[in-house]
Amino acid sequence: MTAASADEAAVIAANEAFYEAFEALDIDRMATCWQQDDHVRCIHPGWDVMVGWPQVSRSLMAIFANSGYIQFFLTDVHVQVDHELAWVTCAENILSGAQAREEMQGAKVLATNVFRRVDGTWRMVHHHGSPVLPP
Repeated sequence: MTAASADEAAVIAANEAFYEAFEALDIDRMATCWQQDDHVRCIHPGWDVMVGWPQVSRSLMAIFANSGYIQFFLTDVHVQVDHELAWVTCAENILSGAQAREEMQGAKVLATNVFRRVDGTWRMVHHHGSPVLPP
C-alpha cells in the first residue's frame, strides 16, 4: 500500500467513524472525531454556521436529544488528500424517526467533511450539509 492510499484509507475510516457516532447518537464518540478547538465549523442543513467545538458539540447534543433513530446510507463518496488536509464529499441518504413517532422519514443531504491530520490522526475540522429538495 502506498502512503497516498494509506492516507485515503485513514480518511475514509475517520469519515465512517463520524457517521457511526452520529448513528449511535453518542456525543463522546463524536468528540473523538473532531478537532476540539475554536477554529472548527459545522453547518447543519438549514442552520447557521456553528463556530468552535463548544458550539458545534452543543448543536450535536441538541440533534441527538431530539432524534430517536438516524441512519446514514452514503453514496457518491469522493476523497481527496492533500498533505495534512483532506476532504470528503458525499450524499447522505438519511433515514430518521423522532422519538415520539413510529414513522420513518427519509432525506438527502449533500455533505462536505474536511479533516486535518493532527499528531497522525485525522480529525474533522468542518462539516457542511446542504439539503436536496425533493422534486
